[in-house]
Amino acid sequence: VQLQASGGGLVQAGGSLSLSCAASGSFFRVYTMGWYRQAPGKQRELVASITRDSNTNYADSVKGRFTISRDNAKNTVILQMNGVKPEDTAVYYCNADLRPYYYSSITDYWGQGTQVTVSS
Repeated sequence: VQLQASGGGLVQAGGSLSLSCAASGSFFRVYTMGWYRQAPGKQRELVASITRDSNTNYADSVKGRFTISRDNAKNTVILQMNGVKPEDTAVYYCNADLRPYYYSSITDYWGQGTQVTVSS
């Protein structure tokens, strides 16, 4: 199982950026998917998550600016980032709760991380 993230880069403050993450490989089902971020010298924090039924949860710092969505058929999750701020600069990690096999327990998987840099 792999989580492949893409879409990071450099963006000016006030601009927009979209991150995408796809789960690939052999597995039974993907459950909650989400994005976390880690800025230099800080702990990794939840940015947004979305359940299989599309219930969403956002960090207070991104509410009203970021939107998370998913495509269950493609096992992908997208984070649309609008009105970005310099404090959004971080490495963003895709996360998925996934059941590898029908009889297995749900396991936490992480993508490789993608850098987002917001210039002021």
